[in-house]
Amino acid sequence: MSCKTGFPEDVHSAVVSRSVHGGQPLLNVRFRSCDGNKKIHFGSSEPEDFRVDEDGVVYAERSFQLSAEPTEFVVSAQDKETQEEWQMRVKLTPEPTFTGASEKDQKKIEDIVFPWQQSKQSSPLKRQKRDWVIPPINLPENSRGPFPQELVRIRSDRDKSLSLRYSVTGPGADQPPTGIFIINPISGQLSVTKPLDREQIASFHLRAHAVDVNGNQVENPIDIVINVIDMNDNRPEFLHQVWNGTVPEGSKPGTYVMTVTAIDADDPNTQNGMLRYRILSQAPSSPSPNMFTINNETGDIITVAAGLDREKVQQYTLIIQATDMEGNPTYGLSNTATAVITVTDVNDNPPEFTAMTFYGEVPENRVDVIVANLTVTDKDQPHTPAWNAMYRMTGGDPTGRFTILTDPNSNDGLVTVVKPIDFETNRMFVLTVAAENQVPLAKGIQHPPQSTATVSITVIDVNESPYFVPNPKLIRQEEGLLPGSMLTTFTAQDPDRYMQQTSLRYSKLSDPANWLKIDPVNGQITTTAVLDRESIYVQNNMYNATFLASDNGIPPMSGTGTLQIHLLDINDNAPQVNPKEATTCETLQPNAINITAVDPDIDPNAGPFAFELPDTPASIKRNWTIVRISGDHAQLSLRIRFLEAGIYDVPIVITDSGNPHASSTSVLKVKVCQCDINGDCTDVDRIVGTGLGTGAIIAILLCIIILLILVLMFVVWMKRRDKERQAKQLLIDPEDDVRDNILKYDEEGGGEEDQDYDLSQLQQPDTVEPDAIKPVGIRRLDERPIHAEPQYPVRSAAPHPGDIGDFINEGLKAADNDPTAPPYDSLLVFDYEGSGSTAGSLSSLNSSSSGGEQDYDYLNDWGPRFKKLADMYGGGDD
Repeated sequence: MSCKTGFPEDVHSAVVSRSVHGGQPLLNVRFRSCDGNKKIHFGSSEPEDFRVDEDGVVYAERSFQLSAEPTEFVVSAQDKETQEEWQMRVKLTPEPTFTGASEKDQKKIEDIVFPWQQSKQSSPLKRQKRDWVIPPINLPENSRGPFPQELVRIRSDRDKSLSLRYSVTGPGADQPPTGIFIINPISGQLSVTKPLDREQIASFHLRAHAVDVNGNQVENPIDIVINVIDMNDNRPEFLHQVWNGTVPEGSKPGTYVMTVTAIDADDPNTQNGMLRYRILSQAPSSPSPNMFTINNETGDIITVAAGLDREKVQQYTLIIQATDMEGNPTYGLSNTATAVITVTDVNDNPPEFTAMTFYGEVPENRVDVIVANLTVTDKDQPHTPAWNAMYRMTGGDPTGRFTILTDPNSNDGLVTVVKPIDFETNRMFVLTVAAENQVPLAKGIQHPPQSTATVSITVIDVNESPYFVPNPKLIRQEEGLLPGSMLTTFTAQDPDRYMQQTSLRYSKLSDPANWLKIDPVNGQITTTAVLDRESIYVQNNMYNATFLASDNGIPPMSGTGTLQIHLLDINDNAPQVNPKEATTCETLQPNAINITAVDPDIDPNAGPFAFELPDTPASIKRNWTIVRISGDHAQLSLRIRFLEAGIYDVPIVITDSGNPHASSTSVLKVKVCQCDINGDCTDVDRIVGTGLGTGAIIAILLCIIILLILVLMFVVWMKRRDKERQAKQLLIDPEDDVRDNILKYDEEGGGEEDQDYDLSQLQQPDTVEPDAIKPVGIRRLDERPIHAEPQYPVRSAAPHPGDIGDFINEGLKAADNDPTAPPYDSLLVFDYEGSGSTAGSLSSLNSSSSGGEQDYDYLNDWGPRFKKLADMYGGGDD
């Protein structure tokens, strides 16, 4: 037979355990590849449940329970190079449950060898013999032993020719939890070492290995699946101990209420995990002890009897029991939970008024006033849509003057006035009101007559405010109306027709310009001043005044009215020039002055305006010319080539277009100034041009001159003070100036020997300073006397050996009598310096005999300062 690549069969069936766990190997798929070098990629149509590895082993991706019907999916194989694809359908059938059958009776899992490759020689397709012979293993949980308990013997048909060693790997063997399964390495006997718990691990996936004494693999590893058989060792547990549910009142039998759920850790595919539910008790038992029933398999609770009424029974409490072993009371394990069923309210009770007629009263012209409270009763659950009342007026209020609001707390209806009511029009209202709930009534229930009531409302008459008609009142009047003129009559009306009241009194409330007065009895308005449309109190030609009308009711009431006077313009204002001042250059240049005519009047008593210069004085037209450039604007410019700088008053006659015309002569003050090359005034002229008058300019100049004089005087005074300070510094050595030095007075001397003074050195002054050089009377440098100077003694020029002492004593007496003299401990300076010295000249000294023999020529080498000594002592015979 020729080789054909692909799956050997289109459908492959396999038997696996009912409980499939994630990562569990399920079977091997066979794929024939005629070319051993092909790279085949396997896939699954259900990748979220099944995964196919590259070696063809199918694994479970997640844990799940197989149903009684076979589970099918498609395994595909694709050549990675040619993208050729093959498919095979796999059908998984759950294995039957065994309850005591021996291992010989258990059905073996068919093994599919993968991959299987045919030899290169073309030969008929043959089935390869399996090397391992391992029966399936099912081990009950909670086994009592003895342990270790032998499970199965693993054998290879090569052990007859080779000495083999067996081992087992995987969770439960060499992986956590370790040590549960062990294998005899010689005999291959697989054993379990302790009881198993299916609720912890439902199956174990081991892999057996066979190697020779050198550790070389002689057989391909094979997977071993050990299924733990479930025992009924767990009691059912409810997900919640208390279950809460609701059911509307009046529900029909068969209405679903709620579902309770319990779980059992035992295998749910066996009787150990199959639960059944039932109701043990019901409280209260009215109106029937069996108001509810429960589906024994699903736990759904439904109603089985009619008569649920929330107003009678608001809540039921059920005790629910769950039993495994399909509810077998003898062998099954049980547990209980509580189901609390609340009967919810439906609108089966309409609202009913507590009275058939309600009464109220309201003063006229009042709004947002509650005039009556409507009370109702409702047996439904408070503050629910079935209890909340809504009120609707069915008659008696065609103009919509009332509304009824609901108090959310008391459920009362609040009748409220929303539009003013006039007593003179309506004195009483009779309203028809119906009460309803927010939700409609339940089927079959009708509103009784008590759901409708009447409301009788009486209107109370009150003193109302008088009102002006019309308000505001508009009149048209030309301005200029003289004082005392009758303007109009502005009267009010009193709406009270059923009260005894006298006539109204009028008064003025607001009159901004104080132009008007009103007669207090008849409301006649007359003027008290001239009406002027150009007044600041007139806006947009309109003048507003407010008047007050008052009655004598209890309490007194008053109303206001506004009189609007539209003032018509008359030509009562002459136009004026704007601006009042301007600047131009001395020479004739194209820098004309633009002027504008301003008239408070309005059209047709305003522009266009006529501009002209007066005939007198003649210099005006000789120097200036004016040209109108538009209805409101004109240009004034020089007529002559040059006009001397200065300020000129140029009168301009402006005439408006009114009938009759109004004109005025306005004076434009023009500053003619010297201009630069750009046509701009110089700096001084700019100051004038900004609006400074001649007086202001003169005042500024005087201030500048005075400031300059003060600065000059200050400079002269400072220079004179510096000269005096320099003179003082020449007369007194800074080191001898006692004003800046410390004087010591605690030295008393050494006795009589310190008083032996040689006064001969102070006698015989050589010269006396002439009086013309030093003024008489100035004796000190620190102060110039301002009083008459005392006569200090003057030392004569003739030498006298004993006159120095008398001279000092006389000077001391004169200083004591001098009021300008400084304190006694200050230094006194006298002008006596002596007339010479009795010692004579140094040139008269004779050298000693020993000195004449010495050689003084070396003095010539000491410089010019010692030349005189060199001449005196080294001159030889000279």
